[in-house]
Amino acid sequence: MRSINEQATSALRLECDKALINLLYAANRCNLEMRERLKDFQITTQQFNVLRILRGQYPGAATISLIKQKMVDKMSDISRIIDRLLQKKFVVREPGNSDRRTVDISINESGLKLLEAIDQQVDLSTFIARKLTLDQAKGLNHLLDKLNRKA
Repeated sequence: MRSINEQATSALRLECDKALINLLYAANRCNLEMRERLKDFQITTQQFNVLRILRGQYPGAATISLIKQKMVDKMSDISRIIDRLLQKKFVVREPGNSDRRTVDISINESGLKLLEAIDQQVDLSTFIARKLTLDQAKGLNHLLDKLNRKA
């Protein structure tokens, strides 16, 4: 017969496993829905993420390393994403001001207009708002912040 301590540890492990699976499932559903909504704008979720990061730096620029640090998907090939955004004429690449070995990436007017159009047509809050109350969303953010903190 297992001790109460062993039973509690086993129950916690089962709940944590279930929580992780639920978290991954929910993240995947949100990602699929975002991809579907961005399809009309002919950009990927990673390109969208980079454009939003650059809009946050506007009117300044960002280095590749800063963009990579702020990316949701840390495994993304930032150089390839930037190249695609350059081809689509949504960003500008220039030699770094302080260090010639780096490059600065900035969003241009076309990129800002694209994000404005997406903001008007795609309400990102609906991913959460249709299922959770304001208090539940705050609680979820609190818990996710705890999970995302480094040790």
